[in-house]
Amino acid sequence: MQRLQAFKYELMPDGGQQRQMRRFAGSCRFVFNKALALQKTRHAQGEKKLGYAGLCKLLTEWRNSAETPWLKDAPTHPLQQMLKDLERAYANFFAKRADFPRFKKKGQQDRFRYPDPKQIKLDQANFRLFLPKLGWLRLRHSRDVLGTVKNVTLSQSCGKWFVSIQTERELEQPLPHGGAVGIDMGVARFATLSDGTFYAPLNSFKRHEAALRRASQAMSRKTKFSNNWKKAQARVQRIHSRIGNARRDYLHKATTTISQNHAMVCIEDLQVRNMSRSAAGSSEQPGKQVRAKSGLNKTILDQGWAEFRRQLDYKLAWNGGHLIAVPPRNTSRTCPCGHVSADNRPTQARFRCVECGFEENADVVGAINVLRAGHARCACEVSGEVRPPAAGTRRSDSGAAQCRA
Repeated sequence: MQRLQAFKYELMPDGGQQRQMRRFAGSCRFVFNKALALQKTRHAQGEKKLGYAGLCKLLTEWRNSAETPWLKDAPTHPLQQMLKDLERAYANFFAKRADFPRFKKKGQQDRFRYPDPKQIKLDQANFRLFLPKLGWLRLRHSRDVLGTVKNVTLSQSCGKWFVSIQTERELEQPLPHGGAVGIDMGVARFATLSDGTFYAPLNSFKRHEAALRRASQAMSRKTKFSNNWKKAQARVQRIHSRIGNARRDYLHKATTTISQNHAMVCIEDLQVRNMSRSAAGSSEQPGKQVRAKSGLNKTILDQGWAEFRRQLDYKLAWNGGHLIAVPPRNTSRTCPCGHVSADNRPTQARFRCVECGFEENADVVGAINVLRAGHARCACEVSGEVRPPAAGTRRSDSGAAQCRA
């Protein structure tokens, strides 16, 4: 099997290279915004949307224009990649996988990509990387890069520059370890497994919320774009970075443990965007319990359920396992005896069947029901009764063979 994997490192550029990278990121941002504005204008005039090839022709004109001669200083391929990103954003919007593309802002997700591996030189012995118009860049080499380099993406976060090197390599098809398990996602318990084990929530944002509030209030009292305002802004960005790093570290550790010890993982097909939607309503129909729903939404987003599922998906594929998503309806109200009732769950954490008297933690019962639904869906897929489950999960012949086993 072929494995695509990214290796991320912190860069140690000199002052000139930092200025060049900021200029390149600004040029890429300008090209993306100019192309998006053009597409909006054509749509307003009733004209057809330009494709990637048409935008590339316009990019050549923009680079040769007297109004934007500085675009020539940036490498061509990263500019073209921004047009590809815009094309992909439109495709995701029309497929209802994402919102409509928005204009990029300075300082938010500053990044650009080199797609041609022939222009990239990686010297792991001396911990450096060569990129066009940037020269040799030093990097903090924390681990070896495995496989053939496919592309390189440079990004900025909290004043630091990072490089993500995507590689491709051929590996033998791994054999999965362990059996099947169901997972119930929650707020009081982040993830509860059907065997009774659970992962407590990290609540990274909640831990740093007070410090973030103080830092944001201090920044609001500064004169915008002054030196003190920039220092306060950097402090806010560092807190946000700390929150995200802690959350990603926790999710990586949890998903790695689960994927290495189970051959099949069944999870709920949760629509996080709908679950975390605001309850404020409108002026004609105001919402109810808006404050309580806002706190719940904040907690749900703090857990990182979507990222947890994404990481489980590819890590199970790397280890030869399989991920199955099942509908979440009535998973927390159904008793193992088969009786379904809202009265089976008198409290958030307690489950007691009104039919047979079975008692257990509600999250454990939900994970058991998720596992049963996953076995049923797997059997139906093998027999051809249903199509593969939700988007984001992969169905392969190896997965079907595991279900037959």
